[in-house]
Amino acid sequence: MSNHYLAKYLDAVPDFPKPGILFQDISPLLKSHFTETIDAISALFSHDEWQEIDCLVGIESRGFIFASALAYKHNKGFIKVRKPGKLPNVKAKKSYGLEYGTDSLEMQAGQGQKVVILDDLIATGGSMEAAAHLCEEVGYDVVGLACLIDLTSLNNFNFKGMGVRSVIQFDD
Repeated sequence: MSNHYLAKYLDAVPDFPKPGILFQDISPLLKSHFTETIDAISALFSHDEWQEIDCLVGIESRGFIFASALAYKHNKGFIKVRKPGKLPNVKAKKSYGLEYGTDSLEMQAGQGQKVVILDDLIATGGSMEAAAHLCEEVGYDVVGLACLIDLTSLNNFNFKGMGVRSVIQFDD
């Protein structure tokens, strides 16, 4: 269980999207505490770190919520990492494993900007790892990783020595 006060606004849905998975639904949290959630994610990075960041990368689809709101809050650019077939002019594609299957992500070309990758939740780290490798492959410099929720018992993910910063952690 998490000690962060925002955790009580999540809805834990058993056996979704398949038996054995406890899905953490962020919908109630976003409905009632959106501003506080964005501020909490923003606070994961210092003022000096925000000054060095050029763009926020959102992983489809819930990562878009956080990356776009933070891009607006900090006057930064927003970049999408999408599922296959959703972007024109794709530069690279990566497949990855999920705790309940496999998937792929695609990106357009970058131009060397320093980026932070955002998603709603990290479980095994598959989508975050795929996104980080994609960012580098297409020309971005990954300087940070963040999410709202970290299922710490399922991962100890880091990318080139960078851990994923998170607001809410669940140990089991």
